[in-house]
Amino acid sequence: LADVGIPEPEKRYKQYPHEFSGGMRQRVVIAIAMACVPEILICDEPTTALDVTIQAQILDLLKKLQAKYGLTVIYITHDLGVVANVADRIAVMYAGDIVEIGTCDEVFYDPKHPYTWALLSSMPDLETREKLEAIPGTPPDMILPPKGDAFAARNKYAMEIDFEEQPPMFHVSETHMAATWLLRPNAPKVNPPAIVVERIERMKKEQAEREAAEALQNAKKGAAEA
Repeated sequence: LADVGIPEPEKRYKQYPHEFSGGMRQRVVIAIAMACVPEILICDEPTTALDVTIQAQILDLLKKLQAKYGLTVIYITHDLGVVANVADRIAVMYAGDIVEIGTCDEVFYDPKHPYTWALLSSMPDLETREKLEAIPGTPPDMILPPKGDAFAARNKYAMEIDFEEQPPMFHVSETHMAATWLLRPNAPKVNPPAIVVERIERMKKEQAEREAAEALQNAKKGAAEA
C-alpha cells in the first residue's frame, strides 16, 4: 500500500472500500496485484471511470512500479491517449485477432490497417478541424464468425477478396506488421483518410519541435556546466 502511494498504510489497511475514493480503490487493486511480485502485470482498462487528473496519477504510478520492479506491463484499453503515453509496442485487435502490431511510433505515425485508420479518425483532440468519423455498422457476431476479413463489412476500403479470404500478416518493417490485403503488392494504392494524414503531420511537427527544444536546453545546460 505504501508503494502505491497510500498514506498511513497501517491504518488504511483496516478500512472498508467505501472509505476510499475511486482513485484510492484503484491503487489498492494495483497493490493487490503487486503483492504477488509478478513479472508481468496485465492492466485491463486501468483508468476507466476515473477523472483525467486521477488517470494521470495512476499511469504515473504504474510507470514508477514498472521501473522499480522491472515489470512487463500489458495495457488493455480503448483510450488511445493512454496508449500513446505508455506503450512501447502496440497491438491493435479486432474481433479477437491482432490486425496490426508495431512500435508506438509505427502505429501512430505510419498506420496501415483500415481499422487503425478508423480508430485514429474517431479520436478527438483540440486541433482537428475535420469532422470526426464514426465507424459504421456493428462488430461481427463471433458465435458465427464472418468469412474473410472480420472488418470487411465496416471497411469502406474493402475489396472483393476481403469478403472471401482472411488476410495474412504482411511485413511493413522488421517490427511492424498488418493483416490487410491493401499491403499485397498488386493491391490498389489507398491513402489513409485526410483527418489521419493531417493528424500524423501535426504530431510529427510537434515531436520535432519538442526534440529541438530539448536539444537546445541540453546545449545550454552543457554550456553552463562548461
